[in-house]
Amino acid sequence: MTTNKNETNKLLLTTGMAWLFDAMDVGMLSFIIAALKTEWNLSESQMGWIGSISSIGMAVGAIFFGILADRFGRKDILIITLLLFSITTGFSAFTTTYALFLILRFFVGAGLGGELPVASTLVSENVPFKSRGRIVVLLESFWAGGWILAAVISYFIIPSWGWRVALLISALPAFYALYLRYGLKESMVVWNKKIKKQPLLKENLLNLWNSHYYKTTIMLWIVWFMVVFSYYGMFLWLPSVVILKGYGLMHSFGYTLIMTLAQLPGYFVAAWLIEKWGRKWVLTTFLVGTAISAVGFGSASTLISLLLFGILLSFFNLGAWGALYAYSPEQYPTSVRASGTGIAAGVGRLGGILGPLMVGEMLTKQYSFTIIFSIFCIAILFAVLAIIILGKETKGTKLE
Repeated sequence: MTTNKNETNKLLLTTGMAWLFDAMDVGMLSFIIAALKTEWNLSESQMGWIGSISSIGMAVGAIFFGILADRFGRKDILIITLLLFSITTGFSAFTTTYALFLILRFFVGAGLGGELPVASTLVSENVPFKSRGRIVVLLESFWAGGWILAAVISYFIIPSWGWRVALLISALPAFYALYLRYGLKESMVVWNKKIKKQPLLKENLLNLWNSHYYKTTIMLWIVWFMVVFSYYGMFLWLPSVVILKGYGLMHSFGYTLIMTLAQLPGYFVAAWLIEKWGRKWVLTTFLVGTAISAVGFGSASTLISLLLFGILLSFFNLGAWGALYAYSPEQYPTSVRASGTGIAAGVGRLGGILGPLMVGEMLTKQYSFTIIFSIFCIAILFAVLAIIILGKETKGTKLE
């Protein structure tokens, strides 16, 4: 375990940059979807499928690479996932058909989905337990940096240079993977001694449902499903929603950039509170704030209210994400930690498939944004109930 402060900061920065690149791709996709609607004359349903096929890939990647990380190590799997999403993102910049774009987005999603739970597990296992929650939330804050970078690139690049150039920029993290190969250490010694030679499936899957962890597994699966369902349903559609509310493409990108900036203070506040209030109550508080903000955003009829609730939505939702990534790896022992977190994230990605599709279908049938975002509100509150009833506090606990 890393005890030196400089080593902890280096680990945070190294894995955080990989996290930032992931977020940049996801964030940029929301802007690219809006641009593709015009260039390829896509329907709302087709737009929804772009986001959903990415989530299908993320579901497969989270489960597959999470299991591999418990068998072959966190570091190498992290590098493989980063290369997978970077290279396929670069290839997608040269596509000329909707079908091929969807196929490549599946593989991009697989890399993204695998990288996130593996990175959070790696960091959780290598930092002091007294500051573990805060460090993992700070790791998640790089996601906000990636979204902000995506909004800036989209605002300045896509209108002038096109979405293809934006995707090529998003493919550059492939070079960062080469640095990770030499600049990142494997996870703690416990993994090397206890886990390395265990059967791939026996410990990774069956133990998630034994008498010690079945409540935890049920809770995490519910929370991940509802949080991812609402996040991708809302945020992948964010620029398009602003356009459909009557604002132009450039105004939409600019307003979304303003909303995105609120993600950073959301993470920082969550990071400050998580070692004071504990993981469980920070997560529930920020999720309740997300639910209220979702209804406000969907009902907004003026520019001021749209920006206000969009800012609050970004603040609370991304703070909740930080708490969730801190909370999840702490639920399981070392032998199944990456698998448990990865599979929960994979179940969540199933929600990420349904969210964007639901928005597209409901808009096609002319449902109001108030109704659509109220559904997301209810889903998030259901996750809150699962945490309160089934969740346990893990603040200050040492990882097994």
